Amino acid sequence: MDKKRVLSGMRPTGKLHLGNHFGALSNWLKLQSSDPGCFYMVADWHALTTDYADTSNVESNAGEMVLDWLAQGLDPKKSVLFRQSWVAEHAELALILSMITPLSWLERNPTYKEQMNELKDRDISTHGFLGYPVLQAADILLYHASHVPVGEDQLPHLELTREIARRFNHIYKKQVLKEPQAILSNTPKVPGTDGRKMSKSYDNCVYLADEEPVLKKKINSMYTDPQKIRADDPGHPLPCPENPPGCVVFALHKIYGRPETLGPREADCRSGALGCVACKKDLFESMNNALGPAREKRRSLEKEKDLVRSILSDGSKKARETASRTVEEIRRAVRFESEGGR
Repeated sequence: MDKKRVLSGMRPTGKLHLGNHFGALSNWLKLQSSDPGCFYMVADWHALTTDYADTSNVESNAGEMVLDWLAQGLDPKKSVLFRQSWVAEHAELALILSMITPLSWLERNPTYKEQMNELKDRDISTHGFLGYPVLQAADILLYHASHVPVGEDQLPHLELTREIARRFNHIYKKQVLKEPQAILSNTPKVPGTDGRKMSKSYDNCVYLADEEPVLKKKINSMYTDPQKIRADDPGHPLPCPENPPGCVVFALHKIYGRPETLGPREADCRSGALGCVACKKDLFESMNNALGPAREKRRSLEKEKDLVRSILSDGSKKARETASRTVEEIRRAVRFESEGGR
């Protein structure tokens, strides 16, 4: 039976927040423990699709992000950690696949119009932005990934990858590209400090690397039930905070607290026996205990000069070994001889 091969990546946006952790990184860690063929990439080419006009922070952001990966437990001895732009085959395969991908497939991409509306302050009417799902497909297909961890909102992207693979195999009459399957994850909804979705653009993030004083300040500033003006006022904490009034603190207790304490905590809040200050203090203790070990490990890793670059360099070499074999298969399928006639 073939072993599972997993491919996933993150755009280099700097330090990771709780939403990044529960949305992707926590699943990577689980997969790393059970599946030996995990490829995790710094998706720096993808950063250009929306931020091509200013690339000044790509390098530092990549370093900060990978430090969080390592601090949380991603192990370069168990997984291949690499930079997308250091493996030239990503760009080559994306170019080849772009030649066979119908324009209508890209225009129907559900996130295309959404992001066009959300990013009106940037000029993203570009070939690269429209075609980024092709690059995404190349990322996956290049490693013959059998599985890709995704949330439900990303399923259309993965299906497009499967369609591109089928079209390539049909046109060239060779079963070269493998159609990947989804690994769906049950991701807890992590609200930002103001109750909205946690996002750097909203400036409402709690970062994995936040030091104790910063973490405490952020928790103390969190949006809580507006009905609890005084400590003994009865409250109505809602476990789902997207539609205020909802209590961010209670939502995070669901993630970081002990399950057996949630019922009594909600009852005490509703009855007025528990005030917001005390509830926030409890949350700080739970979160600080959970985040502390990785935060300490990160401090230690920061002292090792060139550690991140060395890990990514080694990982990129391993990634190229796999990627180059795939490109050779692709070239043979389209009857393009490689240099030297290999």
